[in-house]
Amino acid sequence: MTESPAKSDLHHYLTRAREAMLWKLDGLSEYDLRRPLTPTGTNLLGLVKHMAGVEAGYLGECFARPFPEPLPWMEEDAEDNADMWATAEESRDSVVELYRRVWAHGDATIAALPLEETGEVPWWPEEVRHPTLHRILIHLIAETNRHAGHADIVRELIDGAVGMRKGSENLPGGDQAWWDGYRARLQKVAEDARHA
Repeated sequence: MTESPAKSDLHHYLTRAREAMLWKLDGLSEYDLRRPLTPTGTNLLGLVKHMAGVEAGYLGECFARPFPEPLPWMEEDAEDNADMWATAEESRDSVVELYRRVWAHGDATIAALPLEETGEVPWWPEEVRHPTLHRILIHLIAETNRHAGHADIVRELIDGAVGMRKGSENLPGGDQAWWDGYRARLQKVAEDARHA
């Protein structure tokens, strides 16, 4: 079955966001992938694990197409934030491979259903609990990009790597001196605002 132009566009932007999530892991050690770099513990491998669970729910359970593997960290009795970090037993490879399997499962759901297909999101309020695949795809694009933005910042804190995707940094081409001057200018504006 050929995707409609609208479905193809949505699928394209979801795929790009997924790729951005995984690109942020490239070249890092297990230690750097797991390092909690914010006061709430945000870390790169945890973000990917979280998105695997999110996507398994929205493109699986919500359309009566459950992902066939158990995700214990997504169960109601799981400890708080269990989906936001990888245990010692969960390697980079195992989390990435899981995300790719969830991704393939989600792609099968997207291919099988029309955009108008209605699902059920049991954790949403009753008045919006029955969205279309179209709405779910928009929600997932937003959610995946939101977490890809978190991954951008965490990766920059680890080793300075930045950008939308490999080979397309989407940033000015300044050297270190340019960036230092830019940051100093921003700091001065902040200081002036504090004293205004």
